[in-house]
Amino acid sequence: MPSTAIADIDYDPQQRCLTVTFITGRVYQYDEVPGDVAGAFATAPSKGAYFNRYIRDRYAFREITPV
Repeated sequence: MPSTAIADIDYDPQQRCLTVTFITGRVYQYDEVPGDVAGAFATAPSKGAYFNRYIRDRYAFREITPV
């Protein structure tokens, strides 16, 4: 998953929780993300563009970056 902004993504379908790890090392969880949105994000040719258009500012989130 080469991206200049996103290092890793993980999705828990039971919780509908999307975890995004950015290149900076910051980690965020996004709540109530539908499976089709998470799936399209995982296969998007531009992860950063998809994130900005379909996830950012659309779902409740919290930072969970390890200390």
